[in-house]
Amino acid sequence: MRHWPPGQQLHQGKYIIEKILGGGGFGVTYRAQNRKEGKAVAIKTLNANVQGKPNFRELQTKFVNEALSLAKCSHPHVVQVYEVFPEMAGNIELWCMVMELIDGIDLASHLEDNGIMSEAKALPIIQQVGSALSFVHQQGFTHRDVKPLNIMLRRRGLEAVLIDFGLARELTAPGNLKSSSVFGTECFAPIEQYETRAERGPYTDVYSLAVTLYVMLTGELPCPSRFRRPIDPVSAPKQLNSQISDRVNAAIVKGMELEPQNRPQSVQEWLDLLVPKPVVLPSPKVSPQPAQKSFETPPKPAPPDTARVISVVGINYIKLQNLLAAKKWQEADEETRRVMLKVAGREQEGWLDPESIEKFPCEDLRTIDQLWLKYSDGRFGFSVQKRIYSSLGGTREYPEKAWENFCARVGWRKNNQCLYYTDLTFSEKAPEAHLPAAWCRSKAGEVRGSGWMWWFFSRVETCKV
Repeated sequence: MRHWPPGQQLHQGKYIIEKILGGGGFGVTYRAQNRKEGKAVAIKTLNANVQGKPNFRELQTKFVNEALSLAKCSHPHVVQVYEVFPEMAGNIELWCMVMELIDGIDLASHLEDNGIMSEAKALPIIQQVGSALSFVHQQGFTHRDVKPLNIMLRRRGLEAVLIDFGLARELTAPGNLKSSSVFGTECFAPIEQYETRAERGPYTDVYSLAVTLYVMLTGELPCPSRFRRPIDPVSAPKQLNSQISDRVNAAIVKGMELEPQNRPQSVQEWLDLLVPKPVVLPSPKVSPQPAQKSFETPPKPAPPDTARVISVVGINYIKLQNLLAAKKWQEADEETRRVMLKVAGREQEGWLDPESIEKFPCEDLRTIDQLWLKYSDGRFGFSVQKRIYSSLGGTREYPEKAWENFCARVGWRKNNQCLYYTDLTFSEKAPEAHLPAAWCRSKAGEVRGSGWMWWFFSRVETCKV
């Protein structure tokens, strides 16, 4: 079988092929409609070239195993896999992977249309992809084909999503050589991918991610790693673009070290070279307020000594940090609302909907929460609110009563009525978990309802905030 034509029905008519989206050395991807749910999806399977190989069954088994592993990866910057299923194609049983269809453009096309990026625009994208790779590595896999063509940018806010795990493989333990005949993509593949037996680890993807940033900032492809011995002829990116900062230039060069042991050994280690860690002010000491007697106070973790300020979409949290440090609680609350709408790309709408909550970057959610925890001595923050909400029975099955109890517990409800935002208490004397609150304010000025709140607390739990 070469390709399925438009109109081809798959999985007993559940999906109908619309067109081919693209293909590579191993797979072909189609746009299709899920007829039952009425939404577009991407369906990937092994291409005609692979179908004709003598070891096709072995390759397909790996494809299915990797698809099942990827389906377990729930991360805002990793393409979501919905299901896998077999489909007969002539006399071949062909397995298919159904994935999220990204509404956007790949990074390679974006660069071709718009030219090189500034550091301000490029670094948030690299941080997002880096967070995705760190997550994938924690699941025991390397991607092994990181490049602009495999990074999709959503139309909303240029949010990055890592796609195409066709070359993904299990991590190898130190000292354990892995056989492979797959090289990856020229210029983006590190030297170990050209060796038939070599160790591979997170540092393998570090090289490709560093090259990706090199291309984003210079518009040039570096010398392929297999031609760098013995003279190692790689131009530092700053030689091609003088606007690149010394820090970023050094981080790229370090990430592109030819020998694996000379590179940062994890993506996060490399990101720390790329983006400076924030300077954090000392934690203020605030005497905790006594808990309300009508509720049992659940145990709470100690506030963080430092708050790591990270944004994967390029948000500047300095203003929020300064307002919290100065104890300007209402201004900090309003700033929280502003940055959350900006992160979600919902500034025009002025409120968060379930879809934007579900896709809200975990890194930014943690940053906002950590800042509130730090400067309130652990009294305010999303994680505090979620802890109390859950302790009062806040589940998907019983939200209404739990919501009423929660609102009363944190001081958002009095005399069986939700308070208006202007009636809230913006001081350290407010009940525990009273703030932040502006992010959940309705258009009428009241705190929003329990069903909506469940979506948000579910995201807080998913992100392990």
